[in-house]
Amino acid sequence: MATKIKQIHKYLIIILLTSLLVSQTFIIYFVFVERIKLLEKIQETETEISERVELNNKDLQNKINSLITSITSISAEQTNLLEQLGEIKASTSADFSAIIENEIKGVVTIKTDVSQGTGFLITDQGFVVTNYHVLSGARLANVHTYDNEAYSAELIGFNAVMDLALLKIGGSFQSLDLGDSDDVKIGEKVLAIGNPLGLAFTVTEGIISAKNRKGINNLPYYLQTDVSLNPGNSGGPLINTKGEVIGINNFKVSGAESLGFALEINHAKETINEIALQALNETVV
Repeated sequence: MATKIKQIHKYLIIILLTSLLVSQTFIIYFVFVERIKLLEKIQETETEISERVELNNKDLQNKINSLITSITSISAEQTNLLEQLGEIKASTSADFSAIIENEIKGVVTIKTDVSQGTGFLITDQGFVVTNYHVLSGARLANVHTYDNEAYSAELIGFNAVMDLALLKIGGSFQSLDLGDSDDVKIGEKVLAIGNPLGLAFTVTEGIISAKNRKGINNLPYYLQTDVSLNPGNSGGPLINTKGEVIGINNFKVSGAESLGFALEINHAKETINEIALQALNETVV
């Protein structure tokens, strides 16, 4: 009897231990499974957060790009508005100051051993246009820029009939913009920058009096103006209210007041390129 009781106790202990082992195993398995689920959830959360951060960064970058574009656009519009206001100011009043301040830097004085005249830079690489008669008979010529620098000029070529010459000086410069003389209107305001009677970089103002006038060469390529022109103005630019060169001051009628003529820039461009092609095998404007 005692032996049976001992066996029963032994079985009970075995059952109890087995139950404890099974329960511990179950608990460990449950904890392991839950841990895996938790890790997966954490990974999903990290992925979701990473995706949201990336989307937010992209959205922020798009907003920044949009803001930069807007600022650039506003800046461009402001610049354009200032230019338009300058044009309006110049066209509605006698104040060309804003235009002159910029354009005068592209005008040059040309001094030779026999005469003096005016020219202007048509490219930043130092190509200068003037009247041929400014250089006629000269053995040497120097170009003086607005900042009082002097350069030895190389004659690229000339056209005596159109009274144009193309020079080259070494360096990098601020050139003038060439306009479209076909768009010129009678009555519009213009100004001339030149060196009348040796008075360097003198500015005079007037209007377009007529178009397609015949010049000394009997060609109807000239703008008539009432701008005051004197010896020394030859070869200088005739500039509109946009700051564009629309003509090259060429001659005035002797004995008459305010009766000057400028070669229309469109015809001047053709001649300049012909000169350059003959000498350099390339066009310059």
